[in-house]
Amino acid sequence: MSHDVIDAVKQASERWKAAFNRGDAAGCAAQYEPDAIMHARPFGTFEGRDAIEGFWRQLIADGFAEVEYIEPQLTQVDENSALLTSGWNMNNAKGVIHRELWVLGSDGKARLREDDFEALA
Repeated sequence: MSHDVIDAVKQASERWKAAFNRGDAAGCAAQYEPDAIMHARPFGTFEGRDAIEGFWRQLIADGFAEVEYIEPQLTQVDENSALLTSGWNMNNAKGVIHRELWVLGSDGKARLREDDFEALA
């Protein structure tokens, strides 16, 4: 098993969490591919980096912060992609990541192609 994709996903996921926790919606969106699809239950489906950035911008403006992942699991799909699942907590919400599909780009960085998560409380 190649650790390149796993290491790249771990780094990208940390970049996403750090951006969110500093209130940087553009930094969050930068971790997605330009045509990514995000299913944010129960909020809706967001297609493309601009729509995804808008979702994170509004969530941050609404006071959500301090995300942490609980027992994340990474599974390599092939040499260029991996899936992440996890529970998560924020300052005023919690939920589950059903599926994050991270794909290595030509620059060696992993970005989200598909994001499917749910807020449970």
